[in-house]
Amino acid sequence: MKNNKYRLMVCLFVLFLLSGCAALVVGGAAVGAGTGTYFYINGELKTDYIASFDKVWNACEKTVADMRGTEVQPVKEIAKGTITATINDEKVKFEITYRAKNQITVGIRVGLVGNKLSSQLLHDRIADNLSKI
Repeated sequence: MKNNKYRLMVCLFVLFLLSGCAALVVGGAAVGAGTGTYFYINGELKTDYIASFDKVWNACEKTVADMRGTEVQPVKEIAKGTITATINDEKVKFEITYRAKNQITVGIRVGLVGNKLSSQLLHDRIADNLSKI
């Protein structure tokens, strides 16, 4: 009886260790991805792009044009800018912010409260346009 309890405790301990290692591996992969990391906060999906501010700005404008955005209002400043547009009857806002040399943060909000899936689609289009520029 005592031997069975000992084996059960060892098995649980090993299971606990293995589950922790898997979480570390998954966490390590997510951290190592760098620009592939997205943050969805208060309805806005943000990520960083490794490119110049002008290239990211142009990729965002091309994304709006490709998605046939209407009522486009670009406001570009020195280290930040916003592009608001209507895409598929939804108000979309791009916030482009300079963080460091060749590191630009883009936040996208679709609609009033945000739509994560639509924002992710737009980020995918921006990344695709950046690869073509």
